[in-house]
Amino acid sequence: MKVLVSAYSCEPGKGSERGVGWNVAREIARYHEVWVLTRPDESKTAIEAELALNPVPNLHFVYFTLPFWQDSLRWGQSGPMQLHYYLWQIQAYFVGKKLHQEVGFDLTHHVTFVRYSAPSFLSLLPIPFVWGPVGGGESAPLSFWKDFTWKNKLYEILRWGWRSMGELDIFTQLTAQNSAIAYATTEDTAKRIEKLGAPVVQIYSAIGLLTAEIEQLAQSPRLDTSPLRLIGIARLLHWKGLHLGLRAFAQANLADAEYWIVGDGPELDRLQALALELGISSQVKFWGLLPREEVLTKLGECSVLVHPSLHDSGAGVCLEAMAAEKPVICLDLGGPAVQVTTETGVKVPVDTPELAISKLAEAMVRLAGDPDLRLKMGRAGQQRVRECYNWEAKGKQLAQIYEQIVKGKASVQTSITLKIDP
Repeated sequence: MKVLVSAYSCEPGKGSERGVGWNVAREIARYHEVWVLTRPDESKTAIEAELALNPVPNLHFVYFTLPFWQDSLRWGQSGPMQLHYYLWQIQAYFVGKKLHQEVGFDLTHHVTFVRYSAPSFLSLLPIPFVWGPVGGGESAPLSFWKDFTWKNKLYEILRWGWRSMGELDIFTQLTAQNSAIAYATTEDTAKRIEKLGAPVVQIYSAIGLLTAEIEQLAQSPRLDTSPLRLIGIARLLHWKGLHLGLRAFAQANLADAEYWIVGDGPELDRLQALALELGISSQVKFWGLLPREEVLTKLGECSVLVHPSLHDSGAGVCLEAMAAEKPVICLDLGGPAVQVTTETGVKVPVDTPELAISKLAEAMVRLAGDPDLRLKMGRAGQQRVRECYNWEAKGKQLAQIYEQIVKGKASVQTSITLKIDP
């Protein structure tokens, strides 16, 4: 089949949005002929270099950007960047429409940005449209806001307002309503997409790992000796919930344990002050921002990942920890709650911050005292990543879904199923 992919962000060898765009396009090109709409300023050089080394005959890239606004990268993730993204989506429709007249696509798929509150104008083309996976419908529970500074609260309010404006956009609604199937990264986002009028909605993670990455992580050592080391890997932002992890670690009172935190960000000073206030500063090590290889080394030197994020659409670090046979302790929220099962870690309820901290502490104590359970959960986690979050497997599944959609089965809702994230 001939498939048109919209990947505003797309670059080989990267994580996050760029990695999602690249890996989806490359993997489905193993089965179908794929044209990818993307920007030249972000990734053209890297894409062409990769394809020169590892050609993919069925993969074609069409680069364009706004003629009056060439440099979208300089704006980061600020408001101007979002405006550029919206206008680029409009331009993508006209580029895609002209290309469709020349090529005759069977289906189009919006891949990145992974955001449900902005439209994909390719949904207006007269061919089946796949939306996502998209996320962004997750919110930090209001009861957890009491630990936020006024700047943190303002961020959450603005985030909610921007998302609400997107939901009112008639083109966002049409994107949902015109989709043959819409994939949401979490239950929260799925509910919002359903309200927008999407006829078929399923939960499906946007992220994955390459087989080589899984095998590399599988070589991590299994540490069952003292001291037990917990690790948190994240940007140090308020909604990553690292303050909850520190409070839980203090409550757990694991005298011989260590808690490593890898990452940098605006919350560093507050987290360091909190560790001092809680009397655990001698057990907590802030490693700062490290290169990826060093991050994975630190992960291998620890026994359990603690990831109490309050609104992650997807958490690649949870997959990396699971691939490295490390149990994961997370909140029962967002992407981590989809990725982690009771067999691979501990998901903590979020009724109140006090209950969440107490349950996080209980999970720490439980895993600290049971090396066999850590081993069992670690093995189950690695198996889950191999089966459900391997990019090669995800590409094959999506390719099969395309075929089902184009064949026009009588009951799309019952016929379109995915093994991932049951």
